Amino acid sequence: MTDIFQNNTVTTFPDITKVEFIKINKNYLKVILINFFLFFILFFAGLALVHQFVFPQEVNEFIIPIYSVFIAIFGFIILYLILSFTKRKYALREKDISYKSGLLVKKLTTVPFSRIQHVETDEKPISRIFGLSSLSVYTAGDSSDDLVIKGITKKKALKIKEFITTKINE
Repeated sequence: MTDIFQNNTVTTFPDITKVEFIKINKNYLKVILINFFLFFILFFAGLALVHQFVFPQEVNEFIIPIYSVFIAIFGFIILYLILSFTKRKYALREKDISYKSGLLVKKLTTVPFSRIQHVETDEKPISRIFGLSSLSVYTAGDSSDDLVIKGITKKKALKIKEFITTKINE
């Protein structure tokens, strides 16, 4: 028995910060804002209906502060969406794909091709208007998508899907 098990200490790590990440298509910010405005309009209409039919008369003296707070929250969310959009980036390398996002809570996900089960592209109605798709990467042992890149052109999403599919079938 001359073979002795060794578990050497790792001292050098690959530097993911030196990878050149690609920004998400600028039109995706329009998609995000349109979706948010649609949600806001529905929520605002609900608030107006509740104000008209449910709130007691005593609440009417506080209605201006209530709407002011609602609009302020709306403004902060819009600002956050705009600022966080610039942090959405992806990188496709020879053996893996990475996606990073987040303004306050930063997230970096890297999935090696050897773990990928399948890849899907998806077009939502508003994204389709701007020619955008999302790319979902699924790995073994998990029922949800492990990596989703939203806001890339349909052409680029299909090219990436084909590239990854070729790599996982090698």
